[in-house]
Parts: sequence; structure tokens; C-alpha cells
Amino acid sequence: MASPSVSKSAQIHSRIGHPVVDCDGHWVEYGPVFLDYAKQVIGGNAPELYRRLLPTLAGPSRLPFEERRAQRVPQSGWWIMPSRNTVDRATAMAPRLMHERLPEMGIDVAVLYPTVIGTLLPFVRDDEIRRGGARAFNMFAADLFGPYSDRLLPVAGIPMHTPQEAIEELEFVSRLGYKAVMLGALIGRPSTGRHSWRDTLGLDSAHNYDPVWAKCLELGFAPTFHNQSQGFGFRTAVSNWVYNHIGHFAVAGEAICKSLFLGGVTRRFPRLKFSFLEGGGAWACNLYSDLIRHWKTRNVEALEHVNPANLDRKALTELLRRYGDQRMKDTLERGEVEDPQMTMPPDIDEFAACEIKQAEDIRDLFVPNFYFGCEAEDSLNAWAFNKRINPFGSRLNVVLGSDIGHFDVTDMSQILEEAYELVEHGLITEEDLKDLTFANPVRFFGGVNPNFFKGTAVEKQAAELLAQ
Repeated sequence: MASPSVSKSAQIHSRIGHPVVDCDGHWVEYGPVFLDYAKQVIGGNAPELYRRLLPTLAGPSRLPFEERRAQRVPQSGWWIMPSRNTVDRATAMAPRLMHERLPEMGIDVAVLYPTVIGTLLPFVRDDEIRRGGARAFNMFAADLFGPYSDRLLPVAGIPMHTPQEAIEELEFVSRLGYKAVMLGALIGRPSTGRHSWRDTLGLDSAHNYDPVWAKCLELGFAPTFHNQSQGFGFRTAVSNWVYNHIGHFAVAGEAICKSLFLGGVTRRFPRLKFSFLEGGGAWACNLYSDLIRHWKTRNVEALEHVNPANLDRKALTELLRRYGDQRMKDTLERGEVEDPQMTMPPDIDEFAACEIKQAEDIRDLFVPNFYFGCEAEDSLNAWAFNKRINPFGSRLNVVLGSDIGHFDVTDMSQILEEAYELVEHGLITEEDLKDLTFANPVRFFGGVNPNFFKGTAVEKQAAELLAQ
């Protein structure tokens, strides 16, 4: 289905001088076909298992409002896919049409994520549905997109409840020919206390996930995360989904990224790269700066400034007698001196797993290893490139994530057009745009798997960039 006229995105693509790689497009799953694969893997009861899963997929918004308010059930999303623009809806569902329309969007290669079924299956608690459903879904997507692998690369969903199930699925999807994977994180874990907790896979995890990171390197997979935090913490409004939705991808990405960093994963696996999608780059700039600021005041040497053992209590008492108000002086005369003793952790070096010796070590363990998915129209993408603001003059690795197939893209043909507006408005340069749309995506995927773009429409240009 050809466009009746050349889109502005296609015009921009023809003059910028480099390809465009979309690191986070979306396709819309067709449930009946998925069920056919689920029957192969799970058996004849797959439709019933899927029906049991439907309330999770549809969300609790189907409950009457008064019932949700009484139970404090958060409002979840609805009407999240293109409808008025029927061609865009069909594009998200039919790989052949998406393949045909990519030039209209100004995109050469798109890495694609599922929308509903595939994004939620890795997080289902039921082992049979989670593992069998993920296996079936990965078979489904591999067959669906196989004929279009020169431009369309779907991600495989990897359940991560245990390292073993993750490794088994990574090996399986590698045999299927997948090049990109989406790992589950923020996994709900039971607790002996009052509340369950979310496993961020690095710091204080229920398992040692180092075998998974090692397997990713072995198979050439750069882990990507597309997690949500709706329904967590303060994102629990019962009447307003916009309230719950704003910022939730960024919060989820920060939780995982911070955990991997402080858990020392990038220290132990310096070649591995991770990406966090759909949250933008502003939170990453803030986290990067915050880690450095915290290390400067919370490293072992700096902690001596707040070590209670270093407090001159005699001098403190004398100063309070001289400058305190009468009530304070009265208590001092009675010998009632406040001297709180806080319990400290067994190891006060909270950066120990990262082996940080100087602030620059944080830069070296953060900047090369983490990549951040940004939507085309997000003006805060410019922050990632601003060497005057980011510590040590760093440029963070942001990558274009179109989000085609979802409610916030009302016209797929405008993707590159919107990204280029940041150049037109003077927020980023042409070179920044190249990093956002091509160089950073190639370094992310190609840095772990040099053959990632082999056989694609950008094979030659990607190889040339990686050889530099």
C-alpha cells in the first residue's frame, strides 16, 4: 500500500545522509493466531488458560467504578491503539504492511515490541501460563515476522522469575533466529512480612542473575527492558489513568537501571549493554548525576564526616549551653543529653559491588553500558546530549523509540518528521540526530552482537560504523 505522496519524513530521510533505526516500535497481536501456537505448547486447555489471563490483560478497569473505588483498584489503560486511523491500526497488525510503509515513516529498520499479550506473559505468576505462553508467543512472532527480517526485527519475551527459566528461553529463541530480547523485571515476590516486593534483578535480588547476563553475552543478546510501574506506589488513582501513566516507564527504568548499577553488574560484565525503553532520557541524566553526587557524600571516606564516633560531645554540649534556648539549657543541666545511636549496616560501603574508587568510575560504568529509549517528539532528548550539564561532559546514549502502534502516535508517517523538529528548533544538532536515530542503536545492538544488522537494509552502514 503505497503512500499517495512522499511524506515529510521520507523527504527528511532522503537528505540526512544516514539510516534510521527504530529501537521501540510496537505491533498489535492477533489473539486467535496466538492461541493456535499456545495449543501446540500448552495443550488443548490453552484457550481456558488464556481466558483466565484475560482479566489481567484487560485490566481491572472492567470493574464498576464504585467497586474499584471501594477496593482502591487503580484505573488502568483503555483505548490504547489506533482506531480512527485504520491504516495505522492495520499496519501495527500486519508485518507485510508495516514493512511496506517503513520508508513513509522515515525508518529503515524497526525493532518491534508486542502491545498486550506478549508484554504481560513474562510477568504472569502461574508457571504454566508464563513459561508455556511465552514460548508459544515467541514461536508465533518468529513465524509472523520471519519473511520481513531485512527491516522488521521482533523481540522475544524472556520470563525471568528464575535464572534457569530465562536461560532456557534465551537458548530457545536463539535457535529460532531472534536477535533482540525483552527481559522481565520488577517481578512480584512474596514476603514473610506484610507486603510483597519487586525484584529488580540486581541489588538485593532473590536470585543471582549473573548466569543470565553471561548467557546474553554468549548468545549475543543485549538485554532490553520495557517495564511499567502503573499500579505501584503513588500510581494508583482509581479514576484517572493519565495520572497513573505519566512517568511510569521512567520510574520502572530507573529502578532496574539503578539496581543493575549498584549491584555491580556493569562492573562484572563490562561488555554487556542494557536498554530501558519508553521513559525518555531525562530520568537517566538525573540518575547519572545523582549517583555521582551520592558517592561524593556517601563513599567510605566521606562518611567520616557523619560518623557519630567523630562527634566531639563535650564541645557540642558547651556550644548548646552557650547558644541554646532556656529549655535546652535546662535539660543539659539535668544531664539529659540527646545522643541517638543509629543501627548501621554490616558494610557501610554501598558502592562496594561497583568498586568505585573515584567519581569518574561511575561515568565509566554507567555511560557506555546503558541506553535509553526516547520518543520522537520528546524535547528533553536534548538533555542527554548536553555536555555542559551532564557530569564530566558526558553524552548519554539515547535511542529513538517511535512507539508506533500505540495511542500516542496518531500518524505513523510523521515519526522522523517529529524527531527532526528538535534540530529545527535548535535543541539538538544534525550529529545528535544521527546518534539518536542510527549510531547509538547500532552501538547498542552491534556492541554485543557485531552481526546484529547482517541481512538487514542497513547492514553495510552498520558495519562501517562499528569498524570505526
